[in-house]
Amino acid sequence: MTNDILDLATKVGRALEAKRLVLATAESCTGGGVSQAITEIPGSTGWFDCGFVTYSNNSKTELLEVPAALIAQFGSVSEEVAGKMTEGALSNSTADVAVSTTGIAGPTGAVPGKPVGTVCFGWSRGDTTYTERLVFQGDRQAVREQTVAHALRGLLRMIE
Repeated sequence: MTNDILDLATKVGRALEAKRLVLATAESCTGGGVSQAITEIPGSTGWFDCGFVTYSNNSKTELLEVPAALIAQFGSVSEEVAGKMTEGALSNSTADVAVSTTGIAGPTGAVPGKPVGTVCFGWSRGDTTYTERLVFQGDRQAVREQTVAHALRGLLRMIE
């Protein structure tokens, strides 16, 4: 784990603690990387509730209540699904804030309009959800690290 990611996770933890907020994660392409970064920080039990690693479409539907029809319409790598993932994480936890990642880390998995490196993010707090789609460069590890860092930066923006 890079120092940049640990620094970001520390800042997220301080911000959550200062605002007395609790976090949940909903991850696909990062495989729990955001949760791992968060739980590297001492004291994270005070502001981290849980992480959902929902790699399959079925798990997104079963654990996070993402409608199967939404996945069929937009694909699992879509802003629509990322937004529903965060909302599902909030409704299935005691968290106040949630982040989601769903993407194509590679080296395979590209589909028309969604090259390797495509990642969709969701951030939810209360009734507000933001989503974003980015395309990262690099190998699988580089895409995943950039995704974790961007997810944490987005959390900071939402909390502060």
